[in-house]
Amino acid sequence: MRTFIRSYIQSEKARREENGDAGFSLIELIVVVVVLGILAAIAIPIFLNIQAEAQENALSTAAANGATQAASAIAQDDLATFDFDNLSTDGITVAWNSADRTLDNFCVKADKTGQTTQYSGPGCPASATPAP
Repeated sequence: MRTFIRSYIQSEKARREENGDAGFSLIELIVVVVVLGILAAIAIPIFLNIQAEAQENALSTAAANGATQAASAIAQDDLATFDFDNLSTDGITVAWNSADRTLDNFCVKADKTGQTTQYSGPGCPASATPAP
């Protein structure tokens, strides 16, 4: 089948050169459209997966940053004025997940509507902490 298509395309090119026709034949244009369609069918799901993974990583990073800031506030005994407002952006909400706010037993969660919640801190349950 390939040799037939290849020989057909070559014969069409030779015919056009003899007649002085310029441009592409219909079959060449169809082949190009089919190839572009196949590439689009492969690329779009990959792109969507990368985008979802990036959003999940942003949520995980917000939780880790919240845990770092919380540990700093606990170590400096500054819990009275501490909040996560600087991390709560782009629809991500960062907050305490545990009432125990000691340096070795606190937990911070990052939440975004429509996504899974990410946790960070030494006091988070093992089932809630993502695997490394």
